Amino acid sequence: MDPEQDCTKNQLTKNNMQQLKINGGHRLVGEVCASGAKNAALPILAASLLTADDLVLHNVPDLADVRTMLQLLEGMGVRVERQGTHVTLN
Repeated sequence: MDPEQDCTKNQLTKNNMQQLKINGGHRLVGEVCASGAKNAALPILAASLLTADDLVLHNVPDLADVRTMLQLLEGMGVRVERQGTHVTLN
């Protein structure tokens, strides 16, 4: 899957699928989009303070904790740009 794609469009959620059943004997083909994880995003966002280089993150969840962290980073002088699930920091 192209990391530039916003995978939220095709995401399996509790609302549209209770389970994913795979019958054996056939080769699996396709793509699965894993949802972004707050517990992975927050330490990566904090680590962005350790580099002066641009940092581009994909599949960042839009959750209150993540938004708060982005506001804290902005308060420390980091330029934050968000487009859907993509975040650019510099």
